[in-house]
Amino acid sequence: MSYPHFSADCHEHHGLVRDFGGERPRIVCLCGSTRFYDAFRAANLRLTLAGEIVLSIGCDTKSDGDLEAAWEIAPLTEIKPALDDLHKRKIDLADYVLVLNVGGYMGESTQSEVKYAISIGRTVEFLEPASIYDFDAESVASGA
Repeated sequence: MSYPHFSADCHEHHGLVRDFGGERPRIVCLCGSTRFYDAFRAANLRLTLAGEIVLSIGCDTKSDGDLEAAWEIAPLTEIKPALDDLHKRKIDLADYVLVLNVGGYMGESTQSEVKYAISIGRTVEFLEPASIYDFDAESVASGA
């Protein structure tokens, strides 16, 4: 898929959507710094038990083990942009985004994901208030 579209239109564009004979659970994509891995695990458990499909980070690049494994594939400077892009594809699949902004923290990658989610019409929710961040339509359009 080379362009964003609403998840309700997915069946017209690709084979990722199937009718399972009932209402599909909501799909949430978790976003935030991997330094808050415990928050990802807690949110994943809570939302899964609530009956939602959870899309999350695939690895914890802040842990030594994951960094070591990543370095075997390619330098982290090459892997990080690919992981960021992959996470945006998860946002494409999601109905909404939950930002795990522990302590109000949102790094550049997370801010970029929030702007992307807004630009394609996804609802964005925050774990903690995010009033210090301005994600209005103008900043999204300008990529600021």
